[in-house]
Amino acid sequence: MNTQLQTRIKNSETHIFKAVFPNTTNHYDTLFGGTALHMMDEASFICATRFSRKKVVTVSTDKIDFTEPIPQGTLVELIAKVVKVGTTSCVVQVDIYMENMYEEGRKKAVTGFFTFVAIDDSKTPIKIID
Repeated sequence: MNTQLQTRIKNSETHIFKAVFPNTTNHYDTLFGGTALHMMDEASFICATRFSRKKVVTVSTDKIDFTEPIPQGTLVELIAKVVKVGTTSCVVQVDIYMENMYEEGRKKAVTGFFTFVAIDDSKTPIKIID
């Protein structure tokens, strides 16, 4: 991988912090899976856009692993990073880390992969980077 591409990937890494409030939880008082997916898609979209600086659309999600429940009242950090670059597409890995508001330490709770394609105004795929 060339240095310019590595720099572009590094500069597009995206971090988003959120608090898990009651309106985002399920009947177990943990973060609703659909809400987690929504947050992950948003973080990955921002990352892919920052990477390409083009219009991108989500075309696929893959291997979403929920390894830890995320309780109400915790803080989460979403970290999105480009892990693969194709001609018209890129794959973004998103990890969600959770931490108790009043204790040190954090734990990875969710990991997923999102594929984006760059498009022009006619919604035709174009090169993801020039």
